[in-house]
Amino acid sequence: MSKQYAGETCVLAYSGGLDTSVAVAWLRETLGFEVVTCTGDLGATGDLDAVQRKAIASGARKAIVQDAREIFLRYFVWPALQAGALYEDRYPLATALGRPLLAKLLVDAARAENARFVAHGCTGKGNDQVRFELAVGALAPDLTVIAPMRGGMNMTRDEEIDYARKHGIPVEATKKSPYSVDMNLWGRSIEAGVLEDPWGAPPRDVFQWTVDGRPRRGAGETARDRDRFRRGRPGHARRREGGEHRPCAAP
Repeated sequence: MSKQYAGETCVLAYSGGLDTSVAVAWLRETLGFEVVTCTGDLGATGDLDAVQRKAIASGARKAIVQDAREIFLRYFVWPALQAGALYEDRYPLATALGRPLLAKLLVDAARAENARFVAHGCTGKGNDQVRFELAVGALAPDLTVIAPMRGGMNMTRDEEIDYARKHGIPVEATKKSPYSVDMNLWGRSIEAGVLEDPWGAPPRDVFQWTVDGRPRRGAGETARDRDRFRRGRPGHARRREGGEHRPCAAP
């Protein structure tokens, strides 16, 4: 494939994980793009400076990071909670809620960089590609969406890990633990590796927030915590001992 986009800027929705880190180098090396990454922190990104450094180390010309937690909570999480939004009446929306907001941030970054192309790291088998591309199409139909994971890169997870090592891209995934994890302040989704087999039970090492489906409880926590709601939104929690905390007061 020739470097048909040499000199063009492509803004990539960047999580800092294996797929998008490899995509930075692949878009630049294979297609000739100048890559600008766009990262929106929805509550689980962690050190934004570290994400920025990782994007640059992966080959990005510029790395944009934005704290979008308040917007996500106010305009996405709370309305979903009020609506009792569950996929097939049992699966709480978390990753799905964040995609339209990330797409909006991606479009904003493309406008700021005068870019005609945006890209994402979604594969061709999931719903995320639809969420990103419909949102981008609604907000900016003039932008062209590049989906390297759906066509072009054509790498397995193991091949991506080898590619990252060869190109000096810092990634945490290993062939022994190849999970792809997406988190935000509302939920955590895990895929890839042995989880691709629908007949197999998830191994214990995939659980971080729960223990085999049960909530983890740290020292001093009690099962008697109570959340108070006002107009469908949590206001504050009261523990049996009488102490209160206000994680995010409902407006």
